[in-house]
Amino acid sequence: MKSEKFKELLAANPENELFRFSLGQALMDEGNPSKAIPLFEKCQQKKPDWMMASILKAKCQIALKRMEEARVELNRALKLAIEQEHEAPEAEIRKLLAAVSPN
Repeated sequence: MKSEKFKELLAANPENELFRFSLGQALMDEGNPSKAIPLFEKCQQKKPDWMMASILKAKCQIALKRMEEARVELNRALKLAIEQEHEAPEAEIRKLLAAVSPN
């Protein structure tokens, strides 16, 4: 499993945020969103403007049916996407927000 590789890399380099982020992605891909969220949160603590960590954290929350938390996180990610002028992620975030917004 991909997550095992990143667990080993992170254990050997606990300050490496890219390994932490990649482990979160791998866990998410393997169907473990609840285990991925704390990893993305740790990335955000180290780098508050890490937009992709916010987006993936929100996707994990959506997978866990935690829609209100996902909305909050997506709004945070949207603000970062606009500030950083990332148009493709902004479009993706807007689609996700539309999907999780109560109608």
